[in-house]
Amino acid sequence: MSSRLEVLAWMRGAAVGSLSGAVSIAAHGIAAGGIPPTEAAAVLLLAACAAVGAAVSALRVRERDAIFLPAAMTAGQLIGHTTLGVASEHTHSLGLSAPMIAAHIAAIAVSAAVVRAAERACLRALAAVTRMVLAVLAPLRIEIGTWSATPVYRAKLSLWLLAGAAAGTRGPPALV
Repeated sequence: MSSRLEVLAWMRGAAVGSLSGAVSIAAHGIAAGGIPPTEAAAVLLLAACAAVGAAVSALRVRERDAIFLPAAMTAGQLIGHTTLGVASEHTHSLGLSAPMIAAHIAAIAVSAAVVRAAERACLRALAAVTRMVLAVLAPLRIEIGTWSATPVYRAKLSLWLLAGAAAGTRGPPALV
């Protein structure tokens, strides 16, 4: 992978992992009536989402793979949902109701759109930083005059003599 694709993969993995955790906390907060998850559940969710993000960033993905990002978001939300369902103390079953499935599908679509926009923004930011670094590190152009062998002073008398000698009066000197 090139360095541009590596940075893009790291950003994609971080975004998928963090959005999976954020959606899981928000959904379970709503399902539990506003009760936040326990510290143990939050730490377990953090570890699970970090693993999802690391797995997403390790995979090679073509730039326009339309299936990968929604699948990664689905897996992340499923892992986050399961983690908080198992580790939380509130009475929330692991079963999925129709409104919960609809909410997860909407969250997957919105999260995938956010990650795609973040990928485009990351590429533009990398291009701008590259242009700035190249502009700063470019060697300076120094304008110097070139050396010239032409004389600055020309005698006017010699030009007058040359012009007068071209009239055809060439011959041996007269003895007068």
